[in-house]
This record gives sequence, structure tokens and C-alpha cells, in this order.
Amino acid sequence: MTESSIKKLASTLLDAITDKDPVVQEQVCSALCSLGEVRPVETLRTCEEYLRQHDKLAHPYRAAVLRAMERVLSSRASELDKDTASTIILLASSEMTKTKDLVWDWQQAASGVLVAVGRQFISKVMEELLRKLHPGTLPHCAVLHTLASLSVANAFGVVPFLPSVLSSLLPVLGMAKQDTVRVAFCSALQRFSEGALEYLANLDRAPDPTVRKDAFATDIFSAYDVLFHQWLQSREAKLRLAVVEALGPMSHLLPSERLEEQLPKLLPGILALYKKHSETFYLSKSLGQILEAAVSVGSRTLETQLDALLAALHSQICVPVESSSPLVMSNQKEVLRCFTVLACSLPDRLLAFLLPRLDTSNERTRVGTLQVVRHVINSAAAQMEDKKPFILSSMRLPLLDTNSKVKRAVVQVISAMAHHGYLEQPGGEVMIEYIVQQCALPPEQEPEKPGPSSKDPKADSVRAVSVRTLYLVSTTVDRMSHVLWPYLLQFLTPVRFTGALTPLCRSLVHLAQKRQEAGADAFLIQYDAHASLPSPYAVTARLLVVSSSPYLGDGRGVAALRLLSVLHPNIHPLLGQHWETTVPLLLGYLDEHTEETLPQEEWEEKLLMFLRDTLAIVSDNAWICQLSLELCRQLPCYDETPQEKNFLYKCIGTTLGAASSKEVVRKHLQELLETARYQEEAEREGLACCFGICAISHLEDTLAQLEDFVRSEVFRKSIGILNIFKDRSENEVEKVKSALILCYGHVAARAPQELVLAKVESDILRNICQHFNTKVGIADPALKLCLVQSVCMVSRAICSSTQAGSFHFTQKAELVAQMMEFIRAEPPDSLRTPIRKKAMLTCTYLVSVEPALDEQARADVIRGCLHSVMALLPEPEEKDGGCQKSLYLETLHALEGLLTSLLQRNMTPQGLQIMIEHLSPWIKSPRGHERARALGLSALLLRHFLEQLRVSALVPFHNLGLLVGLFSPRCADLWPATRQEAVDCVYSLLYLQLGYEGFSRDYRDDVAERLLSLKDGLVHPDPTILFHTCHSIGQIIAKRLPPDQLISLLLTMFEALGDPEKNCSRAATVMINCLLQERGGVLQEKVPEIVSVLRSKLQEAQGEHVLPAAQHSMYLLATQHCAAVVSSLLGSPLPLDSHTSMLWRALAVEPRLAAQVLGLLLEKMSRDVPFKESRAFLLGRTPDRVATLLPLSATCALFEVLSTPAAGPAVLELYPQLFVALLLRVSCTVGVQLPRNLQAQERRGASPALAARNLEPCSSAVDTLRAVLLRSGSEDVAQRMDLEGGWELLRTSAGHEEGATRLARAMAEHAGPRLPLVLKALACTHSSAYENQRVTTTAFLAELLNSNVANDLMLLDSLLESLVARQKDTCTSVRRLVLRGLANLASGCPDKVRAHGPQLLTAMIGGLDDGDSPHSPVALEAMLGLARLVHLVEAWDLRSGLLHVAIRIRPFFDSEKMEFRTASIRLFGHLNQVCHGDCEDVFLDQVVGGLAPLLLHLQDPQAAVASACRFALRMCGPNLACEDLSAAFQKHLQEGRALHFGEFLNTTCKHLMHHFPDLLGRLLTTCLFYFKSSWEDVRAAAPLFTGEQHPLPRPQAAQQPCLMPPLHRVPGAARGAQAAAAGGPGSAHFGAPDPAEGPGPRGADQGC
Repeated sequence: MTESSIKKLASTLLDAITDKDPVVQEQVCSALCSLGEVRPVETLRTCEEYLRQHDKLAHPYRAAVLRAMERVLSSRASELDKDTASTIILLASSEMTKTKDLVWDWQQAASGVLVAVGRQFISKVMEELLRKLHPGTLPHCAVLHTLASLSVANAFGVVPFLPSVLSSLLPVLGMAKQDTVRVAFCSALQRFSEGALEYLANLDRAPDPTVRKDAFATDIFSAYDVLFHQWLQSREAKLRLAVVEALGPMSHLLPSERLEEQLPKLLPGILALYKKHSETFYLSKSLGQILEAAVSVGSRTLETQLDALLAALHSQICVPVESSSPLVMSNQKEVLRCFTVLACSLPDRLLAFLLPRLDTSNERTRVGTLQVVRHVINSAAAQMEDKKPFILSSMRLPLLDTNSKVKRAVVQVISAMAHHGYLEQPGGEVMIEYIVQQCALPPEQEPEKPGPSSKDPKADSVRAVSVRTLYLVSTTVDRMSHVLWPYLLQFLTPVRFTGALTPLCRSLVHLAQKRQEAGADAFLIQYDAHASLPSPYAVTARLLVVSSSPYLGDGRGVAALRLLSVLHPNIHPLLGQHWETTVPLLLGYLDEHTEETLPQEEWEEKLLMFLRDTLAIVSDNAWICQLSLELCRQLPCYDETPQEKNFLYKCIGTTLGAASSKEVVRKHLQELLETARYQEEAEREGLACCFGICAISHLEDTLAQLEDFVRSEVFRKSIGILNIFKDRSENEVEKVKSALILCYGHVAARAPQELVLAKVESDILRNICQHFNTKVGIADPALKLCLVQSVCMVSRAICSSTQAGSFHFTQKAELVAQMMEFIRAEPPDSLRTPIRKKAMLTCTYLVSVEPALDEQARADVIRGCLHSVMALLPEPEEKDGGCQKSLYLETLHALEGLLTSLLQRNMTPQGLQIMIEHLSPWIKSPRGHERARALGLSALLLRHFLEQLRVSALVPFHNLGLLVGLFSPRCADLWPATRQEAVDCVYSLLYLQLGYEGFSRDYRDDVAERLLSLKDGLVHPDPTILFHTCHSIGQIIAKRLPPDQLISLLLTMFEALGDPEKNCSRAATVMINCLLQERGGVLQEKVPEIVSVLRSKLQEAQGEHVLPAAQHSMYLLATQHCAAVVSSLLGSPLPLDSHTSMLWRALAVEPRLAAQVLGLLLEKMSRDVPFKESRAFLLGRTPDRVATLLPLSATCALFEVLSTPAAGPAVLELYPQLFVALLLRVSCTVGVQLPRNLQAQERRGASPALAARNLEPCSSAVDTLRAVLLRSGSEDVAQRMDLEGGWELLRTSAGHEEGATRLARAMAEHAGPRLPLVLKALACTHSSAYENQRVTTTAFLAELLNSNVANDLMLLDSLLESLVARQKDTCTSVRRLVLRGLANLASGCPDKVRAHGPQLLTAMIGGLDDGDSPHSPVALEAMLGLARLVHLVEAWDLRSGLLHVAIRIRPFFDSEKMEFRTASIRLFGHLNQVCHGDCEDVFLDQVVGGLAPLLLHLQDPQAAVASACRFALRMCGPNLACEDLSAAFQKHLQEGRALHFGEFLNTTCKHLMHHFPDLLGRLLTTCLFYFKSSWEDVRAAAPLFTGEQHPLPRPQAAQQPCLMPPLHRVPGAARGAQAAAAGGPGSAHFGAPDPAEGPGPRGADQGC
């Protein structure tokens, strides 16, 4: 980069330094420094120029730039040229003194720049600074600070300028009044003095070697006078400390006589400040410098001041140093430096002061004094040389102090003594023993905790300091070698030094190696000359035994073995080569393990082998006997360490086994039996091990000694003494017996195999049983455990013998029963003792011995052991105790061994199944840990069975399906371990099947091997991955399972649906569906069984997942065996429970299957008769219709299938068939009852599990039909039926026709396009054997003609054809509905009526003549139909039958049924209406004949009839050719108008008499007929009508004939009553007429 670019970049960075973010500022400074490292001159010039140009820049930013410059100058100042240096100096000087106020960060930064430049250009900097010193004026504080810093940074450059500087500064000292200025002067004077002292101390490197201290003495003394006499008296603590800090180095520059003169005042003055200041570091530092100065000039004043000095310094050293302040520690060092100065000049006075203080009991005083003593021993060794005995003797009391701080200080003093020859003096051994005692301290008993600043918690502990000290003294202080060797050996065997064994052994190894290097004579120990040393036997025994716990005491096993290896020449001369080879192997074994991983038994066995080899090499009976004696002597030493004592017993047994003297052996065995502490379990075990090991070589002697002990007075005496204490005698006696029983067990286990069988029952078991004579329930647990262990060892010895096959163990059954009692007596939920473990191990060995156990005994053993172990609480965690976990694992292994041993006795599929059946309840346990254990045991048994499988002939593995079905759902257990074991079980079972199929044991099947790769997926907790893995497992099983095992597998898995573990239940569903999908094709014959089991399991299963899975299972099965599934499900009891309903719905999830299922259900529904008639027991009663089950079940099933949305496409496909079949089903179930058993269920009420549906046959059919409409998209039809109540009408006998009619109407309106196919399906129903079906379909077809959809869809002809074909039906309702349908053409297709007129009229007229009943509903329907059709047919077609119709309907005018009267009268009116102006005479005659009935029925009690009469009369009027009469009809008979019958009748009669006088007689005759009418109103109207026809004759008209009786002959009251009955007024009607109503009676008479 060019200079311009550097400048530009630096300027850019400097512009950014004013950023408000401190982080940005720091980054800018760092960037400037980095740039300055590369191009320092350009960067510094740019910075200088920037500050000069930006004079208004705030001081924080100026300080930041100056600090960056200082950092560049600190490493690159040597690269500056003079001009640049001068420029920077001027800038820094200006910045530093720009303001007189104290702006420390800014001025400090500028000062730093000057100091950095001053290291290279001191002259220029000093010139600039001296210019700032003006005579008579106080200098700037920053200038003083810079001068002080330069004095330290470049003493050789500044000291030559000091006279000039001091000459300028000293005159103005008195002018300094502010404390800050005085502090600055003190700091400057301190640094000036330190610089001068450094200069004088290095004159050989100084630029002017002629400079002497005298050059500064006068000026410094002048300054001293001001500082000490004036400023030191200040109240400001900071100023006083600054003065004291300056006086220290200044004292070295004072003239000697002046210093001697000032010491009497100076020293007390300094000491007095200790009481005023808490931070005394600066005081002690200055005091040390003053003392050094005083000693250097040979001052005599010190002796007079010594007591005060020592007292003050001692109080300072006794200050506790726990404080975290570093100044406290530094003060301690300065105080010790003061003691060093005094020790070198006045050692006697110092010791006289210090040593008496060691006797004090105050902790701080003693610790502080010991620190000074240690320091003096190290720093003033020459002065203390002749004081050693005195100092050693003074340590007597500190050695007895129990305070840990004092102990630590004592150890440090002893360490210093060792380095300076103190321990070689008489009494030094006491010091060494003290160190060893501290090394033996147990770490857990050290009371004090480490300070917060301590990195190693044990670094400052007494034991740690002592261990380190002992090792350092042994290895680094050569003069201590002859002191410590072999003296340290005597500390190996005493018990109290056990904790120090590791450091002792390490030190001794180092010392021994030094001695070996010096020569054999120096190394060999003269035991005679050292009587206090332990013997070689004692050392060997001690080191070997402590090695059995190699990791205790900081790894004492390694240290002990190394020491043992090094000492071999001093133990026995023959052991060198063997130990040099063997010990490294043992040490390597320890290096391979840790305390947690070391197998203790294996390690002990290695040590015992080492001992046996050693004894074999020595091969000296005397030496061996002496070693055994020493081993026995050391037994009491290990009472507190049971494990080591146990090993010691083993060593004794091993040594006695190598001894050839039987007397010695029996003597030691007897002593062991007599002295053993039987209350200790470890000791009993160790004693038994000793006897067992000894029995390897001395079986007869060992057994004999045991029997002798039992018979001896010692044993009897001990029993007798114990019996004195009744409360504990029994327990203690049993402890002795426990030990003896255990001894026999170990003897049997260790004795030579060829000898043990002969002794088992005759000697060993006999004595064991003799000692165990306590009942199980009250037996001591230790005694039981010993018995179990002994029997276990005896059994194992028998099994291990080569003659075991021919040995008949007569006590086997008895011992097995005894063991099972022990096992059953253990608490089932906790594991407190190893009794059950040992008992199961015993049973394991006993099972293998002849004779074999019977089946019942085997089952009892399996059940008892499983219940004892499986019900235990979950496996304990490590934090609960490693021993407990170890016991649990060992117990489980014992159970595994027992079950394997039992299985081995019956290696057949049946034997395997028996074992698994015992485990099955635990496999299905709701507790996870029990399932995990059971699966682990199952996997183990299956692996064992597979490994031992030997197939001589191809035989079926008949229980494969059952076993696979039991284990496979466990692949999804909540416990990962259980899932893994379940896969292993399935894996083993598949290979077992392959083995039974003839495959070799080493054959590997690719499909089965995939199971192992799937195990990783089972570890994942994600349910999706887990169940996907289960599906894959199911596929593997499906591929390898024989067909004959498939159904048993499925049935077993169905059992798993109710598993309390939901994950397993889900896995079962996944695998069931997988099996059905893969292998369902071969299950056709088993479908009913599968469906039945599945239904029953759904009733039991509680999980939400079971039902969807079962639905899928049913779907998969149905896709392969649809007909069988449908038939099986139809066998489900009614009403359908919710689970069965869901199974039906599952068959609709796929359209093609749904269509197939719907078709089958339709077939089932139509195959059987819909009902059966059962005649009641009472004769004459109408028979009851009872629904048949198959069609009813099919109907219910159809409803469930149709309830599934997925069934929509299938419903659309089969819509016509479904609609017609269900419509017919509805029709034939109207009024049909449920079977009696179902009626009872209905009355009791359905259970909660049953579907909430009405089981009544017709209702179920209606619901199903409605479901068809909803599922097919005809929701509008269903809603229309809902709104109109059509569904309810369909269900009832009375409303069924109307319901069918409304259904047809809704279909025509909302589902017209679907009608053609529906009609096609309905075509064959006209010949149905069931009348109700014909009625329903006819009603449906009839209503379709009421809509134009028939014409729109071109269905008219087919509908008419279908209806006409039903005209001759035997059912009246059918014929009636046919006529209704034909008549509906008038409203549905009125334009088509003319084309079909003759056909329609013929049908209607034929209907009038239907049947013999006077009230035939067919005739009624015909009249209603004719009324609708007559206006639409051709007149010609009507004319031919008009008279017939009129004649046929005339009798119905007076029918008892209102409907007939209404219909006939209204039809009569319609006939008149269509004949207006074209009425034939014959019909006119019918009209005239009907007048009287019509007029009278105006008073019919039924409003409908009266309304019909009004209509008919209005229609008849035009045909009578009488306008007046027609007008009267039109006027009075309008609908909705009130009729005044009397008035109307009067008017009508007047017109009749006027225009039709010839008809009066006919009318009269007709009226007479109604005098006996059953209707009161009509009867009343008849006389009224008759009277109106015969008014009173006028005189002038008497000659005229009158056919009717005179009106006045009818009594007035009668007329009024009749009129009132007719609805009009009484006499008023015949009074004066209303002018608006026409002429009155008179006018009528005239008209007549």
C-alpha cells in the first residue's frame, strides 16, 4: 500500500472513532493498531495530524487516539525517525498539559505516549519535560507522573537528568498544598529513588559509571525531611501510604549518618501506622527496605528498636491469610522478608523471641511462628546451623497439636528441616514419624474445607502436604537416604499407619532403588542390627494382603507390589527372577482396570496364584510354616477391613495347603476355629474359604479337624457360655453353626473331584444337616444363607465330578423342597439377602443330578422361582447402591440358569411351551419391569433351545403360531429393552421352525435375518417409526409362518388386543392386519372363527386404537373372502352392538368392496321370507307376523354400511336395486313384530355398547332407505320426507300408502333422473306374492303420474302399462291405487289425457262397478278420478258413458259415508259442467232426478257434502235451460257465502213451479223419500221442500189444479222449526218479504 492510501485508510478510521458505540470505538482502535504494526510512521503521523487539525475533538476521543498511538509505539518506537519522534513528543506534551484540571484518562494516555517514545528518544522527551518545569511554580501533575514512569521504564536514560529535575522540584515541595499534588510528588520521588538504585546497582551497564549515591543524598534528604516531618502527619490515608511507599527506596539514598540519626524516629513512625491502616502491604514493604538500608550501614539503632519491631512483625505474620485480597499474601511475604533481614543480623535475639511462642496454645500465634521458623531455616541457613538442636527441641509441643493448620505448618517446617540437615540430628526420627502419622490420616476426617481460590480441594490438606513432603524428602534430598532407609520399613506393619502405606511404599521403592544402585551390601538389610524392623515374613504378609484392595489409599496395591518386588533379595534369595516376571503382569492387570471395573475375585485369585507360585519356588517347609504363623498373627490387624481379612484367610489356607507338616496344619486350623469372630459375616466366609483351600491338599485332615472342633471342649464351652445369655445365645450359636456349615460347603467345592463324591452324603451333608436343625420360619438368615451356599457348593461339586452321571443323589428331592421353602419365605417385592439367588443356583445344580424331578415338582420349582424374582421391584439405579444392583443381576442370572437347566431336561417343543406358559402371565404383566424380565428370560430360553436343537426327523413345530403370537406384540412395548428381547424371541422361533423343516444350524435365512436390522427401529421412541417397524416384522412372520400355524397365530394375537399395555395392543393390530393382507387368502374356512373371536375381543378391549384396527382387519379379510365375512357378520346377535356396527362400516371404505357387500346383503335380505305368521293361542285371533332374522340382520347391516361416507360410489352404482329392495322391505314389514327374544331385549333396553337404533323391522327398513337416499346424494328427498312426516307415515299401517305417495312425490321433484332405473327395477313387483309390496309399489307408481316428470322422462307409457296391468289385482287397495294413478294423469300430464281418454274412462267406469260392497273404496277412487278427468277427455269419449256414470253414481248421493256423498255429488256437478249446452235428454232426466237430493243435501251435516251440492247445483243450472233458476243457483250457492236455506228454497221452488210444473210430482215423490233420512237436518229440509212446492190456493185460481198440498196446511210452527233447522229464520222467513229478496209468498203463488 502506498503512503497516500495508508493515510487515507487511517483518516477514515479516525473519523469513525467518534461513534457512540463503545464496541465500534474499540474496533477502530484495534484497526489503527493493526495498521500501525504494518506502517507505524505513516499511521502515527496521520494520528498526530488528525489531533492537530481537530482541536475541538472531545477529550474521550482524543484519549482513544492517544492510546492507539501508545500501543503502536510500544512495539514500533525503534522505527521512528527523529523528526517524527519530535512531532509526537510535542503533540503528547501539548495534549498532556492542555488543561490544568485533572482529566486522568486523557492525560494518562498522553503520558503513555511520552513514556513509550522515551524508551528510544529519552533526551528529547526529557528536554520537553524539563521545559515544563518552571522555577517557583508547581509542575503539572501529569508531568510528575510522566517523569516517574520514565524513571522506571528507562532508568539509565533518566538518572543523569535527576539532579536537574530534583533541583527544580525540591524548592516547590513546600508549595504543594493539595493532597493529589503531594501524592504525585511522593510517587515521583519513589520512582526517582528506585531508578537511581537500579542505576547504582548496575553501574557496569550504566552510561556513566562514575555516578555515586552521594550525588543524590543531599536532595533526597531534603525531600525526606518534608515527607517525613510534614506530609506523613496528614490525615489523608492515601497520602500517608504514598509517603511511606516513597520513604522505603529513599532510605537507601540517605547519607549513612542521616539514616542512623533518623531511625529512632523513622522506625516507630512506620510501626505506628500499622494500627491506622488495614492494608499494610506498603508499610511492610517500606519497612523491609528501611531495615535493609539500616543493616547495610551497620546501624546500632536496630538493637534498641528490635523488640518493638519483632512484636509488630509477629502480629502481622499471625494475621489469617484466608482473605482473597492479593495484598494480604504480599504483606505476608514482605513481613517474612523483614524477619529474614533480622535473622541475618540478630539471629539469637530473633530465636529468643520466636521459640517460646511455639509453646503457646493459640492457633494463630503458633501457625505464624512456625511460618517464620520455616522461613528463617530456609533463608538464614548459615546463621541457624548451630541452633539446630535448640530448634528441634522447641518442636515438642507443636508436634502434639491437633489443629490441622498447625499440623500443616509443622509439616512445612519439617520439610525445611529435612533440606537443611535437621533430621539427621538426634530427635529427627520423631519428625519423620510425625510425617508418616500425618500421611496416615484418613481423608474423610479432615475438618477444614478448601478456600474458594483453591483449585485442588485436597492440595492444602494436612495429609496431602505430608504425602508430598515425604515423597520429596525421599527422592530429592540425598542426605536423607541413610536416615530413611531402612527406618521407614518399621511403619509398614502397624495398623495405625495403614493410611500411609501408599506414600511409604513409594518412598521405600525409591530408596531401595537408590540402595541397589549403590551396591548389594548397602541394600541388604541387617535385621539383627535393626531389631525394630519387621521380619521378611511380616513384610511379605502385609504387602500381599493390602494388595487385595489395590485402589484403596491412593492405589496402595500398585505401590505395595512394587515394593514387594524391589525387596525380594531381603525376603528370599530364590524369588528374584519369578517376582521380576510376575509382578509387572499383576501391575499391568491393574492398569487395565479401574476401581469400578476390577473383578475382585479374579484379582484375588491372581494374588493367590502368585502366593502359590512363591511357596512352590521357596519349597522350604520351615519358611512356609513361619509365613503361615505370621499370617495368622496379622489376623487381628484386619478386624476393621473385612475384605482384606477375608483375603488373609485365603492366604492362610493357601500357605497351609503348601505346608507338608500335618501337625502344623491341624494346629493352625484349630487355632483359627477357636479365635474366629463368628459374628462377622466376612470372617465366616473367609474362615470357610481357608478350610476349603486347605482341603485341596489336606481333605482328610480338614474334615477331621472340623469334627474334632465340634466334639471339643472349646466348642461345648463356648455354647455353654452363650447359653447363659438367653436373649442372644440362640443367634450367636447359629452364627458358629453357620460358619461350620459354610466350611463344609467350601471343602466340598475345593476338594479333589475324585475324592468328594465318597464324602458328600456320608460326611459333608450329614454334618451340614446336623448343624441345621432350625425351622425355616424362625431360622437365622445367616444360617439359612450358609446352608444354601453350602448345599449349592456340594451340588456343584457333584455336577462337576466325572462320575456325576452314575451318582444317585438320594437327598435331592428333600434338598430341592428345602430350597423352595427358603425361596418362598423371601419377601416377594424386595431383594434383601442373596438367599433366593443361592437357593436357585442350588436348584440349578440339583436339577442336573439324578434322579429326575417329577412333573409336579418341576412346575412348583418354576412357579415358585418366577414369582420370587419377577415380582421384585425394578432394577435399582447405581445411586441406590452398586451392591444392590449387583445382587439383583446375580439373582436374575441364577433364575436364568435354573430355567435353562430345567429346559435342558425336556428339549422338545412341548417342553419349550411349558416353560413359556409359565412365563406368559409375566410377559403380559401391566408392570413394565416384569415384562422386561419375562421377555429376557424367554429370549434366553429360546436361544438355548435353538443352540441345543437336534432334529433327527422332520416333525412339525406345532406351537410356533402360539409362541410367535405371544412375543411379536411385545415388539412395541414401552420399555426399549423389552422390544429388543421380543425381536430376539421371534428371530429364534423362526429359526426353530427352519430347523424343524430340516435346515442346518448354520443356515442363514435372508428374510429372518432382516429382523436383526429392524431392531434399531425399535429403539426409536417415535410411534410412527415404531409401528412401521412392527409392520415389517409382521411381513417377515407372514413370509415364514407355515399355513397350518396361521390361525393359531392370529387367535393368539387377537388375545393381545386386550393387553393393558396400549403399545402392545397397537402392535398386535398392526401385525394382524399385516398377516391378513399377506396371508389372508388361505383363511376362508377360518373366517367365521376369526370374525367371532374379533367381535368378542372388541367387547373386551378398551383401547381407542383397537376398533379402527379391527375395522381394517375386517376390510382386509373381506377383500379376500367377502361372502364369508358377510355371512359371518350376519350371524352377529341383534341388536347390533357398536363394535359390530363399526365392523360393518369397515366394509364400505373401498367402493368396489362396498358394492360387493351391498349386493350380498341385498341377496341375503331377499333370500328368506320377510316374516312368518304365528297364530295366537286364542282361536279366532288374527295371526301375528314375526320378522325373520336373516332379512332383519341384513337390513341392519345395510344401514351400517350405508352410514359410511365412503360407501357413496357403491350406493350410486346399486341405487335402483337398493331403493327398490328397501322400499319393498319397508312395505312387507309394516306391522311385523320382532321375535320374542328381541322384544325382550327391547323392553329391557339396549346395553351401552349397543348401537342406539330402533330394531323394529319396519323402522329399521325405513331408516336404511333414508340412509340410501342420503348416501346417494338425494338429501333433498330425505329432507322433504322429514318435513312432511313421510318417514313416520311409512312406518304405520294407516299412513303407509300416504308415506309411499309422499316418497314418490319427493322423488319426482328432487330425484327425477334416477326414476327410470327405479321403475325398471319395480317392473317385476306387480306379481309379488306379498300384498303389501304390491300396494306400496302401486302407490309409488300412481303418485309419479301426478308429476310431469313422467312425461319429461318418457315414463308415461310404461307407468300406464304397469298400472293397467294391476287393474285386476286381487287386492282392493291395489285396484284403488291404480285408479288414483290413472287419474293423476290429469294433473301430471293433462295434455296426454285426451290420447288415453277411452282407456282412462274405461278404467274409471269399471272401477265404479268394482266389487259387491256398497262402499267400495275402488268406486270412491273412480268417482274422484272421473271428477278430475272428465274435463280433459274428448266429449265424444265421455258421452258414451255419461248416462252410465250418472246412473251409477246416483245411489251414492245418499251414502252413509260422507266421502262417497261428496265424491258422487261433486262428480255429478263435473258431469253437468262438461255437458253445458250439449246435454242429452237421457242425462237431463238424471239431472232433474238429482235436483231434490242436491237441494236437500244442502242441509247435510257434513260441510264437504253441502259444498259439493252447491257446486253440483251451480253446474246443473245451465243444463235446466232456465236462466232464472240458474241465476238463483249462482247467486245463492257461491262458495263462502252464507246460505239462507228457506229463502233459497222458496226462490228455487217458485222457479221450478213456474218453469217446470210437470216435475213437481217427481220432486214430491223424491222428497217423500227423505222424510225418513237418518240425518236430522235433511229430514227437516224434506217437509220444508215439500211445503214450498204446494202453496195455499187463491180464490180466483181455485179452478186450477194443484198437485201439491197447500202450504198453509203445514203448521206455522212446523215451518218455522223446519226453516230454523235448515239454517234460516223461522216465521219471519214467511212474513213480509225483503224487497231485495224478490216477491213474497203471494208472488210465489202467482208465479205458481
